[in-house]
Amino acid sequence: MASGIKDKVAILGMGCSNFGERWDCDPEDLMVEAFEECLGDAGIETRQIEAAWLATAIEEIHVGKGGLPLSFGLRLPYIPVTRVENFCASGSEALRGAVYAVASGACDVALALGVEKLKDTGYGGLPQRSRGVLNSMWWANYSAPGAFAQLAAAYRAKHGIAVDELKRAMAHVSVKSHENGAKNPKAHLRNRITEEKVLDAPMVAEPLGIFDCCGVSDGAACAIVTTPEIAKSLGKTDLVTVKALQLSVSNGVESGYSSWDGSHFMTARIASRKAYEEAGIKDPRAEISLAEVHDCFSITELVTMEDLHLSPEGGGVKDVLDGFYDADGGLPCQIDGGLKCFGHPIGASGLRMLYEMYLQLQGRAGDRQVKDPKFGLTHNLGGAPHQNVCSVAIVGSYDG
Repeated sequence: MASGIKDKVAILGMGCSNFGERWDCDPEDLMVEAFEECLGDAGIETRQIEAAWLATAIEEIHVGKGGLPLSFGLRLPYIPVTRVENFCASGSEALRGAVYAVASGACDVALALGVEKLKDTGYGGLPQRSRGVLNSMWWANYSAPGAFAQLAAAYRAKHGIAVDELKRAMAHVSVKSHENGAKNPKAHLRNRITEEKVLDAPMVAEPLGIFDCCGVSDGAACAIVTTPEIAKSLGKTDLVTVKALQLSVSNGVESGYSSWDGSHFMTARIASRKAYEEAGIKDPRAEISLAEVHDCFSITELVTMEDLHLSPEGGGVKDVLDGFYDADGGLPCQIDGGLKCFGHPIGASGLRMLYEMYLQLQGRAGDRQVKDPKFGLTHNLGGAPHQNVCSVAIVGSYDG
C-alpha cells in the first residue's frame, strides 16, 4: 500500500530571480538567474542533473513549447525535460514531477523550474484565454477580480460578517504582506502601506480594491532535489525534506451543483487534509510554523486559512485582525511578502513560495527570519473559486 513520500526527497538547492518589471530580460535570462543561484546552492554541476521539469502557463510565444527552452537556456546535458502547465499552480506541478521522479527511484537528481514573462504580454492583468472546451464554458464572461469578489460576498453572507469588518480584515492582510515584503530585496513591490490607504483605494470589483489584488510581474524560481542519502554524501547538513505534496483538482461539482455555497475552496480542504496525513501532522494550527499561501486577492488568503484548517471555519476574520498571521504572530503567513509583493508570474509562483520556506528552515532569511521553524506549508491555487487546482506542500527539517 502506498505510504507517501515523506522524507524520501531532500531539497539540494534553490534559487529565485528578482521579481518585477524585467523589461531588459528574456525568459531565458530569468531562468539562468534563478538556476545559477540554485546550482551554486546545491553545490553540484549541471551534468549531474538527470531530469527536469519546466513550468510556464501563459505565453508560449515568449517561452516556447515543450522542454526545449529550458534545455537550451541552461545547456542541460541531453536529459528528459518536460514542460507542464496547471493554471496558476504550474510551478508546484513542476516540483511534483521532480519530487516524484526522485521518490520513485527513477533518477537521483532532478530539477524543477518555473518562469513567466507576463509584463511582455501587454495585458494589465492575466492574459485572457479564448479557445478550447473549458474556455467556452466560463472564460468568456469571467474576470479574476469578479470571481473572487463573489467569493467574498458568499463568505460574508454565510458567516454573517459585516461589510466593513470584512474589508478591515482584508486590508490587514494586505498591510501585513507589504510590511513583510518591504524587507525582501527580491520582491517587486516593497513599499509599506496603511490600512487607510487600502480602504480608500479605487475599487476593482466590490469589495476588492487595488491593494486587495496582486500585481503582474516577471520572474523565475527553481529547485534541485535528490534523496537525503545523496544530499548527505555531498556534505549537506541541516537538510530540508519534503514531508508531503498533495494536489486536488475540481471535477465540476462546484459549478454544476448546489452542494457548494461559493464561500470556500473545496480543493484546498481536500489537499490540505491529505497533506497533513502524509506528513503525520495532527494539529496543523499548532504544528505548522509558517505558511506561504496563494494570495492572488486578500480574500483568497483569508478564506484559505480556514480551508487549510489553520483557522476555524468562520474564524479567519478574527485571527487576521488579532494578528495571528503577522510576522510576530502565532503562525506567520506571507513572511516574504507573498503574491501581493512579488506579483504573480504564474509558472514561478509555486516554486517562489517553496524558496522562502527553504530559506526559513535553514535560518537564512535575514531580517525576515522566523525563530526556530519546524514545518513550512505552501499553498498554490490555480483557476477560479468554482473551478480550480490546488497544491499543498509541507517541508521541514530532516530528522533521519
